[in-house]
Amino acid sequence: MNTDVKQGIETRGFYKLSQVQRIGFGSGDLAQNLIYQTVSMYLLLFYTNVFGISAAAAGLMFLIVRIVDVLWDPVVGAFVDKKNPKYGKYRSYLLLSGIPLTGFAILCFWNGFSGSLTYAYITYVGLSMLYTLINVPYGALNASLTRDTDEITKLTSTRMFMANLGGLAVGYGVPIVVQYFSPDGKINSSASGDAWFITMTIYAIAGLFLLIFCYTQTKERVVMDEKETENVHVSDLWTEFRRNKPLRVLAYFFITAFAMMAIGNSAGSYYMIYNVQAPQMLPYFMALGSIPAFIFMPLVPAIKRTIGKRQMFYLFLSIAIFGMILLYVISVVPALKTQIWLVLIAQFVKSTGVIVATGYMWALVPEVISYGEHTTGKRISGIVNALTGIFYKAGMALGGVVPGLVLAYVGFDQQNTLRQSAFAEQGILWLVAVIPAMLLVLGLWIISKYDLDDALMDKINYEIEYRYKDQI
Repeated sequence: MNTDVKQGIETRGFYKLSQVQRIGFGSGDLAQNLIYQTVSMYLLLFYTNVFGISAAAAGLMFLIVRIVDVLWDPVVGAFVDKKNPKYGKYRSYLLLSGIPLTGFAILCFWNGFSGSLTYAYITYVGLSMLYTLINVPYGALNASLTRDTDEITKLTSTRMFMANLGGLAVGYGVPIVVQYFSPDGKINSSASGDAWFITMTIYAIAGLFLLIFCYTQTKERVVMDEKETENVHVSDLWTEFRRNKPLRVLAYFFITAFAMMAIGNSAGSYYMIYNVQAPQMLPYFMALGSIPAFIFMPLVPAIKRTIGKRQMFYLFLSIAIFGMILLYVISVVPALKTQIWLVLIAQFVKSTGVIVATGYMWALVPEVISYGEHTTGKRISGIVNALTGIFYKAGMALGGVVPGLVLAYVGFDQQNTLRQSAFAEQGILWLVAVIPAMLLVLGLWIISKYDLDDALMDKINYEIEYRYKDQI
């Protein structure tokens, strides 16, 4: 490849991003996590202990909502790939969907129709569908910023730092804010309904302003021409899934990883309230689910360069499994369970592994998009993100239905805000440590099948851009 062509390719596709642009894009993750993490960590607790729905009914609802998502995601993916809105192919949806998403998030935590399954279904389905209308184009926006693998790694590191800042604001902040506004100082009583509504209002509005900021700081530069978008169909999703092996591997990893996170997150509040008997330490326990990101995510580019991406997954998934084993051992030994500092250490170790492994997986999405473009000539970012969305929401479905069913099976008493039976406590421990660890072992095997290394991706991206040399 001659120097002029290479320089043109680097200018056209391998764009460099400023730190402000990375933070601007990452603010979209921060915004979405203020809502997503609140739902993931606390909606089940709100439904069972505050709103008044049984654990089994809530678990079934979570499953049904995710089935709706499976049908909705490919429609959204094809729609955003075909359309070219005035204010940006993908970034427009940060504004168009952000405002109604804010409203539905607030309504999900309103106790005005206490105990009404109909109201819960309407608001949760609406929230989930609107979340897809932001999340799918936002994921595609990631792949439209640059082809440069080093830049994508830096961008992913920054966005995961921002995402976990949202997780910290939710994990640590939500219980404190709810307790502050709750008349009885609890987060798991019917009297705390108004406090949950106020808290979600604060977080959702903050998220909306962050989505607006994300919109102002992003620029789409690697997208399909309008002529190419005319041939995008919903059926492309399944066609791409069949012929794109790296995409299949990533999709299976997504369902495993998100099931693990959703199950562990939703059980965390139950664990600290009932098993550890230290509800006052819940904010610190939840905060430790995010704090390792601020230590390790900035180091990800250097770690990946040193040991490679696959070995990095192996290392941090193993750390997460070790942390879950440690949490289980501490919880079943009476003399250790009373040592809350040991519980917090185990949570930190577990979260370190989970954050790095599940955070970096988002850097693989642009890779499988480019692999598909290299193979077919079509850069269907929306379709690919819809497909990964289907699988991560399938993982979320497991994360929603499994805790509800396990709690129902072990006889969880939603009227008791202080104690549960030994069997119910054991069930909560399964959700916090045992089931997530089993899923991570499966995740280790799945990610071993991913074979797009950085050298291959650079070759693929340069070959794609070389096709455009006549346009340079």
